[in-house]
Amino acid sequence: MPTEPVRRRRPAPARRGSECRQPTIGSYALISDCHTAALVSHPASVDLCCLPRYDSAAVFGRLLDWESGGFWSIEAVGAANTTRDYREGTLVLETTFSAPGGECRLLDCFTMRQGGRRHPHRQLLRVAEGIRGRIELQTRISPRFDYGDLKPWVRNHGSNLYTAVGGAAALVIGADARLEQSGAHDLTGRFTVEAGERVRLSLVYLRPEDIDPEPPALPDAGELDRRLEETEKWWRAWSGRLAISDPYRPEVIRSALVLKALVYAPTGAVVAAPTTSLPEALGRKRNWDYRYSWIRDSQFTVRSLAEIGAEAEADGCRRFVERSAAGSAEALQIIYGIGGERRLPEFELGLPGYCGSAPVRVGNAAATQVQLDAFGYLLEMAWRWHLRGRSPDDDYWRFLLGLVDRTIDQWQEPDCGIWEMRGRPQHFVHSKVMCWTAVERGIRLAEACLRRAPLTRWRKAEREIRRAVEHDGYDRRRGVFVQAFGSDAMDAALLLLPAFEFLPYQDERMVRTTDAVRAELAEEGLIRRYRIADHLGGKEGTFLACTFWLSECLANQGRLHDALEVFGRANACANDLGLFSEEFDPGVRGRGTLLGNFPQGLTHLSHIAAAVALARALPESG
Repeated sequence: MPTEPVRRRRPAPARRGSECRQPTIGSYALISDCHTAALVSHPASVDLCCLPRYDSAAVFGRLLDWESGGFWSIEAVGAANTTRDYREGTLVLETTFSAPGGECRLLDCFTMRQGGRRHPHRQLLRVAEGIRGRIELQTRISPRFDYGDLKPWVRNHGSNLYTAVGGAAALVIGADARLEQSGAHDLTGRFTVEAGERVRLSLVYLRPEDIDPEPPALPDAGELDRRLEETEKWWRAWSGRLAISDPYRPEVIRSALVLKALVYAPTGAVVAAPTTSLPEALGRKRNWDYRYSWIRDSQFTVRSLAEIGAEAEADGCRRFVERSAAGSAEALQIIYGIGGERRLPEFELGLPGYCGSAPVRVGNAAATQVQLDAFGYLLEMAWRWHLRGRSPDDDYWRFLLGLVDRTIDQWQEPDCGIWEMRGRPQHFVHSKVMCWTAVERGIRLAEACLRRAPLTRWRKAEREIRRAVEHDGYDRRRGVFVQAFGSDAMDAALLLLPAFEFLPYQDERMVRTTDAVRAELAEEGLIRRYRIADHLGGKEGTFLACTFWLSECLANQGRLHDALEVFGRANACANDLGLFSEEFDPGVRGRGTLLGNFPQGLTHLSHIAAAVALARALPESG
């Protein structure tokens, strides 16, 4: 069980009342350069940006501290309608401002380049482009380093070139338009955009020592236009290679782009989400830091990306896990930092959090938990890669041998399970099935690759684990599998049993289990993870990944009508840009709202898997 998080000594601002004036979680868009990400509100305020990595301290963070966290807004002066969308096949965000006198589009992106894996621009670019007439915009740039703890030293270097410096961070800020200092720590500006005209605003992250004594010159207008064009081409070239069938191609491409955006380019690690501490229940301690890489999410990511042709990203994610475990089964963790870091101490910041839902956490104490399912994910990953013609070499086989042997030694122990329960460990059925998966895939690999292995011991253990699950994890009265040995509670992770071939989708026990999960965990057509008490307080929302698991399960059972109904309900929970959060509350003030860290990689990859299953089932239905 993880230790209690350390509390950072900073006085917490007073909590506001129950009415929250912050934008909803679902009102945000994602932009990324595969090194970090930013969330841009509707309309057009950068309210979260951590630099230089996803897990770095925020330089704009008012999503977590509305009063003091910092932001970069661009808005129309006076009344204007705003609409937004991504440019097709890209993560370039286009926000359109329409007023009686004129109209313009604002293009937001992190600039991309060939070779950016090692040498990124680390540039946030915002380009206002006139469409008709003329329209006046205003901007406010309020950096606040270290999650708002440090107000930067802002200096002017002539020709609308500014720097903001503090601690270990520095920003170089420039614009075509005139910017002025507002107080000691902010920049503001007003500018008019006419039809056919562009106004460019640029922010580049550097180390403070790299701008001392003078900052580098920013690229000129022509170079900024070229970078914007190159960024669009980069994203379109990537998304254009994906092998996705109709009828879900547009939605699946969007989910794939989100997953690409969450892959940390230097190492191949996949980030669970680019945010920390967005609440699963407002005002309760259900706030976690998801800016790290989970073994579980990595396996699902490899599965989903490989299915649609993104094999390089899938392979990079797989290799990251292998390296981070140092070739040792004993050293394996369930979570790693995106650079392979093992120590992820959890502490709380003295911030009000989103809508006052403190605490805001950095780090994740679940890294120290025992989760036996990790063994199965790694062996499943190795087996799927073997099926693609990439069998383990000698060093990797020794690692896999150790994993199977460790699984056999530990499978009878309780653990914290797929949901990282921060309470008494239990004998979770999903964990036991993943132990079975580890041993069974080890046997398959040994036989298929002609590798030496203690197969007599492994086959005996495989049979023992299966018998235990079928005896202790199965409710004979109802004819269904249950969440944990000796329990009668249901768990959405049971929907994954056939995905790992523990039993066929059409097995009568699995059909009954699927129906029981749907009956006992459904709310407004969506699925909760579980209903048992987890002692965290508050009622979390329905779990969108689980709902997509249900749709995938139903599709593979041939129950296409039900599968389409469930998929449609979950699909409708995306925001206007096709982005999913972790959870969805169908009943806040009579209308639904997204909850939890956003956008959530597990939801998007489960969306892809369900769409692929439905696309395969649709032709068979006639």
